[in-house]
Amino acid sequence: MTLQTTNFDSKLKHADPIIAGILNNALSEKEIDIKDSVMLFSAKGIELDLVCSVADELRKRRVGNIVTYVVNRNINFTNVCIKQCGFCAFSRDFREEEGYFLPIHEVVRRAKEAHELGATEVCIQAGLPPDMDGELYEKICREIKKEIPKMHIHGFSPEEILYAATRNGITIRDYLLRLKNAGVDTIPGTSAEILDQKMRDKISPGRISVKEWIKVIKTAHKIGIRSTSTMMYGHVESYVDRANHIGIIRKIQKETGGFTEFVPLNFIHTEAPMYKHGLHKGIQPGADSDDIMLTHAVSRIMLNNYIDNIQMSWVKTGEKCHSSY
Repeated sequence: MTLQTTNFDSKLKHADPIIAGILNNALSEKEIDIKDSVMLFSAKGIELDLVCSVADELRKRRVGNIVTYVVNRNINFTNVCIKQCGFCAFSRDFREEEGYFLPIHEVVRRAKEAHELGATEVCIQAGLPPDMDGELYEKICREIKKEIPKMHIHGFSPEEILYAATRNGITIRDYLLRLKNAGVDTIPGTSAEILDQKMRDKISPGRISVKEWIKVIKTAHKIGIRSTSTMMYGHVESYVDRANHIGIIRKIQKETGGFTEFVPLNFIHTEAPMYKHGLHKGIQPGADSDDIMLTHAVSRIMLNNYIDNIQMSWVKTGEKCHSSY
């Protein structure tokens, strides 16, 4: 343990002994199990401060005091989607007036514009349009790489990859190899939400299953395509759900080493159908500032020695909140 401050030691003496013991184990570089992680998620007051202090110490050990970022542009080429996820305020049915579908040349134009402004990466994601051309994602990547060869393409969620593989009638592995050949550099580990099937059936019935999500991610890693990893929290999930989710991410990382970072994503309730229409009892309007900080801290502690980079999605938390991390 290298965190030696009078204030920390004083707080530790007055803290819940169980939480204090867990944090001492974390500082000793021991892996924190699911049960203990759930305890950390329940921290309040002094215990909350201690959890954050320990997470900060582990951050310093892993990455120092330098915060990194990528100049990136998200290009969502369509909001038309065959799915109706309860948390999504973005998607539209193909018959709705607000639905749009950008032609490939417009996607390329936006990528070039981003490049001229200093972007080194474009993130390509969208809805799942009906009757989609099975080669669409590959065509987009090839055209971007043709115009901007050095642009990093961070493209297509596991949900999109599964959909395109199905549209083409080929295996996930074969489709991922096609994407790689077309220019995909890394993939976003989105469409994860909470990796618990009962929870997924509740908030996004019909969406990619837990088993399918894990299969896409592991397959991508094994053929040399790295990915991010994510978790959407602050809705109807429990602390157990969160801890289990991060535990799954950790287990995959132990096997493949393919995750570049972990990104906790706070639920944005505004216009989300499941919140707007009160579809689920006890649904929350996203996490508050203490819970946001705690979630990032527990993520750091659980993933210590496995994933060095914990990413703050500042657009989902606001400038005032993210500046304190």
